[in-house]
Amino acid sequence: MQNYQNNAYFWQKVDTLFLSSGFTISRKKGEIHPVFSNLVYPVDYGHITDTKSISGEGVSLYLGSMSRYTITALVVAADILAKELDVKVLVGCNEEEVNDVLRFLNQTDYQKTILIRRGENVIPEWAETDN
Repeated sequence: MQNYQNNAYFWQKVDTLFLSSGFTISRKKGEIHPVFSNLVYPVDYGHITDTKSISGEGVSLYLGSMSRYTITALVVAADILAKELDVKVLVGCNEEEVNDVLRFLNQTDYQKTILIRRGENVIPEWAETDN
């Protein structure tokens, strides 16, 4: 059961941020993490260019085998080792790839995540502006 209310305006802003920025791939599917040799990337990994994140490299991006122009979901990660909360964007991921990314991101006891799936184009009353 979802404990958040979907907001079409929110997803519109996320789409605009992604589609107006472009992205770079830094790790291909099957590559080993540069620090943790037991972690293998389940899909292509990179960053959205011209965005800000804690790492300074831009917002993290996981690219699946479907459309590279469709955001599938967001992942929010709580990392107690790095002492940070981080948002990651899943683009073009089918259900199997979403699950693979979640397994990849939750392999350690130091980081756990939640998945925010893109829902229907609903605009809740509280999302309306006064304009």
